[in-house]
Amino acid sequence: MKLCIPADGTDLAAKVDARLGRAGHFVVVDSESGEVLQTIPNKQNKQAAGAGVQAGQAIAGTGAEAVLCAHCGPKAFRVLQAAGLKVYTGATGTVGDAIRALREGGLKKADEANVEGHW
Repeated sequence: MKLCIPADGTDLAAKVDARLGRAGHFVVVDSESGEVLQTIPNKQNKQAAGAGVQAGQAIAGTGAEAVLCAHCGPKAFRVLQAAGLKVYTGATGTVGDAIRALREGGLKKADEANVEGHW
């Protein structure tokens, strides 16, 4: 499965960024091989209004099937859900740690945003 993880860097050792819409990068990984397929800088959204919507659109454009994140606000969640992506919350540690947590059932599939907008 193709996964997207918001992170402060561009590889498996990068820390999961707690804020999806304002993450430094999005790391796209093949869950089977663990290979980083692509990284997308998210610099434009660090201070932008509508960061969740723009981030959700960028993630949907990667062809990812799921997002592994610590938190997901309502605007990003709506965009990701509309694009058919699964959202898993509770990711911590590194990108590699998040992938392992998904494999081991340690992440919760979200049915709604788990934080308010602009938190």
